[in-house]
This record gives sequence, C-alpha cells and structure tokens, in this order.
Amino acid sequence: MKPIRSRTASAVVVAIAAGSLALTGCGSGGNKAKDQSKSQEDAAAQSKPVTYSDAAASSGPAEEVPGAKSGGAIEVYTQADLTHMDPGQIYVSDAGQFSNLIHRGLTNFQEDDKGNLSVVGDIATDSGKSSDGGKTWTYTLKDGIKDQDGDPITSADVRHSIERLYSKVIFDGPSFVQSWLSGDDYRKALPDGPYKGKHLPDSVLETPDDKTVVFHFKNAQPDVPQALSMAGYSIVPEKKDKKEKYDKAPVALGPYKIAEYKAGKSMKLVKNTNWDPKTDAVRHQYVDGYNFSFNHDQVDQTKRLIADQGESKNAIQFTESVDPTQTQKIITGPANKRTIKGYQPYVWQLTFNLDRMKDKKLRDAITYAIPNQSMVQADGGKYGGEIAGGLFAPTLPGFDPKYDPFGKLKKPNGDLAKAKELVKEAGAEGKKLAYAYANTPRGQKQMVILKDTLAKIGLNVQAKEIDRATFYEQVGKLKNGFDMYMTGWGQDWPSPSTVVTPVYDGDLVSDGASNYSHIKDDFVTDGIDEALTLKPEAAAKKWEEIHHYIVEKVNPAAPVYYSKQMQLYGSNIGGARYSTESSYIDINDLYLKKP
Repeated sequence: MKPIRSRTASAVVVAIAAGSLALTGCGSGGNKAKDQSKSQEDAAAQSKPVTYSDAAASSGPAEEVPGAKSGGAIEVYTQADLTHMDPGQIYVSDAGQFSNLIHRGLTNFQEDDKGNLSVVGDIATDSGKSSDGGKTWTYTLKDGIKDQDGDPITSADVRHSIERLYSKVIFDGPSFVQSWLSGDDYRKALPDGPYKGKHLPDSVLETPDDKTVVFHFKNAQPDVPQALSMAGYSIVPEKKDKKEKYDKAPVALGPYKIAEYKAGKSMKLVKNTNWDPKTDAVRHQYVDGYNFSFNHDQVDQTKRLIADQGESKNAIQFTESVDPTQTQKIITGPANKRTIKGYQPYVWQLTFNLDRMKDKKLRDAITYAIPNQSMVQADGGKYGGEIAGGLFAPTLPGFDPKYDPFGKLKKPNGDLAKAKELVKEAGAEGKKLAYAYANTPRGQKQMVILKDTLAKIGLNVQAKEIDRATFYEQVGKLKNGFDMYMTGWGQDWPSPSTVVTPVYDGDLVSDGASNYSHIKDDFVTDGIDEALTLKPEAAAKKWEEIHHYIVEKVNPAAPVYYSKQMQLYGSNIGGARYSTESSYIDINDLYLKKP
C-alpha cells in the first residue's frame, strides 16, 4: 500500500501486535488502564482475500448508516496540506483518504460492518469481467456518471486517465496497471501520454464505444479489480485536464467538490450536485461539506478533541493519530469512547540509500543498533505500534510472527556490542551519515533517538529536516543527497506482491518511484517475475523466500515497527468506525448527530 504519511508522518496502513510495550498508567482515580491495543490476531482478520462483486452489489445507493442524519459540516484537523489532489499522483495515505470524497474510479473497495472487503463497480457496472485466461478485462460504464460540471463521463475519459499516467506530468502514484499493460519501462510506450494526440494501440487499451473499456494485458492479472480501486486510477475528465495545474484544482466525480482552497491553510468541500447516489454503492453525502484546517499538529488536534468544545464537537482527525504523550489520558478518560482503533498494514523501516550506503556490514550494524522499543514508544507505545522482525506486516496472509533475523524480540533496545563490531569491521568509525526526517513530533523524537544511538557505535548522524508535506517527494528522488530515512509502507491489498514489487523491484528504480532504497538485485527482480506467474500456494512460498533474502542478504531497509492506529473524533460525529481498507476513520459513513 502507499507510503504512510499520516500518524504525523504516509502512505496509505500497517499492522502491529500488542505486548511489545506495556503502557500502563493511572487516571485520576489511580486505576490502571485496561489494555485496549490491537493485536496480531486483529491484524490477521484483515488478511482475508478480497472478493469481487457483481452488478447487483455494485448498484447504488449505498446501504444507509443506521441513525444517520443529513446536514451540517464536518471540521477536519490535519497537520499539513495534502501531498497531492491529482488522482494520478496519489499514493500517500492522506491524499488517498481525501480521494474518496471527490474522486471516483472504475472500481472501489466496499467494506462491511466486520471490516471484510469486496470490490464493486464504481463508475463501472461491476468489478470487471475477465477473459482470455485473465489477460483481458472488460468494463462497462454505468449510466448517469457525470463530473461536477454535469458533463457525462465516457470511455474516452477512462482511456485518458490511464494514458496520462505514462507522461512525465505524473511522477508519483501507483504503476501496477501501466506495468501490466506495457512492461516496467512503460513510459517508453507513450512518452508524452495522450497530450500530443497519440494513444496506446487497441491491442493494449481498447474503447470500442462510449461505454466500454477493454484492458489487454501481456499476462494473466487476477488483481486488476483491486488495482483499479486505488485512488491513483481515479478518473480525470479529458477536457478538464490541466496537466500540472490539475493537482491544485481537480474536477470531482464523487459526492463532494472543492469550493475553496488556500494552499497550506485551508480547504472547503461542498456537495457535488451532479453526483448521483443511485450510481454509487459505497459513498454517502450526509453532511453538507467538509472544512479542512491545516497546520494543526498532533498535540493541538488531540487537545482540541479531548476538550470537545465548540467546533471540535463536529471535528475528526483525518490521518494523524492521537498525540502519544496524551494516550494515557485518553485511554483512562471519557474521551476513550470517542476513539477508533485498528491495526494498520504499514511497516515503519529505516531505509538505506544503497547508492550511498554500499557496505552491508554498515547497514547491518545500524539495524542491530536501532532501539526498536524506543522508536515505538515515540509513536504511542503499544497503541502506536509493535516491534517488527521483518518487512511483511501482520496484515499480510501467511505472516510469520517468529521471523526475527536481527533478534529484535529478544533485544528490543538493540545490540550495541554487535553493532560496534560491525562498524569496526566496516572501517566506518566516525563516518558521517545524512539522515532525512519529517518535521513532525514523531519524526523529531525518532531523529534524536537514532542520532544518539548511532553516536554510541561511532557514527556521526547529520540530521536533515524535511517538510512533512513533501517528505516522500524529496526522498523519492534518485539523487536525494541522503543516506537514510524512515519510510512506511503497507500492502495495497492482501498480497505480498503489493509490497515487494513497488518497493524492491530493481526495474522500478526512478525518480518518484517507491523503491526508496534503489535496490537492484537480480535474485529479487527475477524472483518477482517468477512469483507473479505462480499459483497462490507456490507464489506464497516464493514471496516468503524473496522476503527473507531481502532482509538477510541485502538489508536495504531495517525493520523497525508495525503500525497501529488510534484516532479521536468529536462527540457530535456519528457513524465513526475504523476502516480496514484505509486504516483510518471510515470517511464514507460519517454524519452529524445534531446537524
């Protein structure tokens, strides 16, 4: 899944188990707080296969939320501006959450009250029809799909939305569909996208009429419905596309549209009157709008929502978590009734830039030295995460809780003696290392922990602060000038392919790509190609083999912790629940109890 920028950090869910850090505290009455953190059993429940739905399940309107009322506006507290609003650029969790309010794609994820996921048709009539052994996928558009200006959406708009991803206008966002259609070097197939009048051949992407879109893949692709449900494949109407400028003024197909946007300050969403609920099986339009207020850090958000006064009664945290220093107060107090908690699919890891950090002994030394428990504590203790042994989260099918090649479960505060030996063997005593971190409370605390710890093993960390809103854009550059950076990654759907392929495939090393370590290893790359052709059971074994090889033989990123989520919302917010799909508050079901 997309990198995680939330939690005052990305991209888009992570998993963590209870018990790594016992956060017990006393309330005013002196009673110990009951452990309410999520466990790996909770995470495992999120690893169930996603089902594909038919036309009946894909028709709207969405099932009503019991007790829901219409009217009023929800206040949204967030720390920074959105990373992107152009759907083609969206691969980070904050923008993904925002996308479901204004954008629509061919398909979408639908979540039941137990967190089980299915794929339904969004602007398409169903989740897709496959043929030719899974190499061909056909979509038919629903009647009545319009953009915010009332202009109908046709297959030409879908074609345009896919083809623009080939151009240099789009440098972030997922690449699954493009790669499946045209190979890892897909940009060569249509370097300028559709902007100079050229198109992909019908043998690749076909639009035989205004209502039909046909994808012709080189190989069988059973995950197409899930990939197309990602925010990055939402529709951009051809005639409304302003290239780079579209990122600041996108055109809505969803239930809300942008009425006012002040970059870095605020944004106001109002109802999109051309959204037809009869065409949408997932979204609601209960409130009149959303008022986004940027520049509320974790501490401020949490204090406001605990106090629950004035507009805060109508407010939510968007993708940040509660302030770790106020967790005890929340768990032992009345505000606990206004929290959502869940296990995210993200793994936080210290990523090494292999173009600069070439010595594996040095990378291993740092990995052994990291005090994982202290890093988790800086992000909320057991309510924020759990020590990671590997790079696969507990939300992935087949997760092995005993996998721990660096001994982190036995030595959660690190192994400094082992780390010092490796630094000496590498001849790296006194070496300067540039560490990039996001300017968030969590990022600052973890920077201090890492800097102090690595100094103890003879390394000189030069901390480089990056604005939270552009963090992944900066570290995503091939020549970023940094040696190390904390990144978070989670599955896009319950499959290791959505972790290993985007993050560790050597064919996907480029500016803006998610291969943040720049790993180029033939065993990994060839293994990915093989795993993608195997049947599920054999593929699972191959992904595990690749995972172990990456962690033990290459070590492009040190596993630090699996991520959990806890968010607060105001007392007048109705319909609040944790979404296993987004790993945040479910934005689709919210309403105001007293509009």
